[in-house]
Amino acid sequence: MPDNSVEDCKICAMGQPGTNDTVFHDDLWSAGIGPGMEVPGWIVLRTSRHTELITGIDDAEAATLGTRARDLASALSEVTGAQRVYQMAFGENHPHYHLLITARPETLPAARRGGKILSLLDDGAVDEAAARTLIPRIRAAYEQIRATAGQVAS
Repeated sequence: MPDNSVEDCKICAMGQPGTNDTVFHDDLWSAGIGPGMEVPGWIVLRTSRHTELITGIDDAEAATLGTRARDLASALSEVTGAQRVYQMAFGENHPHYHLLITARPETLPAARRGGKILSLLDDGAVDEAAARTLIPRIRAAYEQIRATAGQVAS
């Protein structure tokens, strides 16, 4: 992996390959539990190198972003049973290009859907142990989806 990380970037410091927090990690992208986002069924998809905006991603990252996001959303849906999986990118609090991909539980009240799902962070939904428990299942589902699509799982 290229070492273009920024020392004080929390997204650059996310889980590395082989950790309990990581779904996958390669030269372009990494996915896993994000700092402060340890809600079961929430995954951060981030560039492996430090870049702050979508306008800063290179051609290889741009060419693979959609497939990675789609396959992670499919894996989250499969593992959690969620019929809706959200993808959000802000970059305000953590300036490193990343998507927060969240499985929306069917039981989530309508007043908490859409962007308001982030209110779960303040309402006790953060559960690091439960979030980590899902990672092996999400990883297995993701790898199966990638293999079924005829792609090399990473």
